[in-house]
Amino acid sequence: MKGKFPVDKFQQVRTPFYYYDTDLLRETLRTINQETSKHERFTVHYAIKANANPKVLRVISQAGLGADCVSGGEIQAALQAGFPANKIVFAGVGKSDWEINLGLDKDIFCFNVESIPELEVINQLAAAKGKTARVCFRINPDVGAHTHANITTGLAENKFGIAMRDMEDVIQEASHMQSIQFIGLHFHIGSQILDMGDFEALCNRINELQDQLERHHIRIENINVGGGLGISYEHPNRLPIPDFKAYFDTYAHHLKLRSGQTLHFELGRAVVAQCGTLITRTLYVKQGTYKQFAIVDAGMTDLIRPALYQAFHKIENISSEEPLETYDVVGPICESSDVFAKAIDLNKCHRGDLIAIRSAGAYGEIMASQYNCRQLPLGYVKEDF
Repeated sequence: MKGKFPVDKFQQVRTPFYYYDTDLLRETLRTINQETSKHERFTVHYAIKANANPKVLRVISQAGLGADCVSGGEIQAALQAGFPANKIVFAGVGKSDWEINLGLDKDIFCFNVESIPELEVINQLAAAKGKTARVCFRINPDVGAHTHANITTGLAENKFGIAMRDMEDVIQEASHMQSIQFIGLHFHIGSQILDMGDFEALCNRINELQDQLERHHIRIENINVGGGLGISYEHPNRLPIPDFKAYFDTYAHHLKLRSGQTLHFELGRAVVAQCGTLITRTLYVKQGTYKQFAIVDAGMTDLIRPALYQAFHKIENISSEEPLETYDVVGPICESSDVFAKAIDLNKCHRGDLIAIRSAGAYGEIMASQYNCRQLPLGYVKEDF
């Protein structure tokens, strides 16, 4: 699949950089829209925390998705990229006053509220502006997900959300606040989930909670189930688009939506991960005692996931067709954890060869840092070449 990259043109660009295949991104978005159109009142908000490259955001906004934001900066990025304010949801455990005021001033769709103190502050700030804030409450459903511990978010003991036992009390408290309009419930159980049974378990829990609320004559207008759908990091060429059909069908078959309810999704990784590749250049090939190293000019400052989560990314030498050899692919950062992969087979590497680190469109460029006073990687889309 080396032919999918314009290698000759890449040679003229300073590395490391991110390359986004916008053809694949648009096909992914078409698939999402095709699958959601089969189900009444399904709406998708793109989770901007996965990738906020302005050119990528513009493609996503043009496809008609809404935006899921977790900071004031993300709200600003969404608006600048063309996402309508009435499709923006704002989540996060630590919303500052200026961020809340921004959401109120722009009249965003809703705030996903994660604690009573936060609710009280939103009420106060909305009252000061003579506005009414629409809110959904993020509930911890105590549903575990088959994923990395650092990206599991739906357990009872977690910094995110409101405990199930407090749900009714919080809803009742909101009903007495002059500047709050309660419009729904929000859930999110984790990320990089490939087992549809996890989402089925969430559906069952939401069904129970809705039954419980309706016994107290509380009706929910919006259900937001977050995101979490994973991708194939092992096979980006064979499986470039996640199984959106199975994902949306799981909710259609197992979640008992009431008449008139809207079901919201917040997909991030599943939208952008496969279209993004980190392109880096081989600096040196170092022969060790028992292994050899391909030392590249990208590091954990450019893609932190392997160091942070021990995450796997498929790696290819897109400059070479020589026989395979085994390498540790490592970066230049002064940290022992600056390793992209150990003991992987690549076409024989030489100084100057371009190395492609695949499936890096989510939590790659957006998490880059300037540790070691390094420059941030640039991001290019296919049209740039």
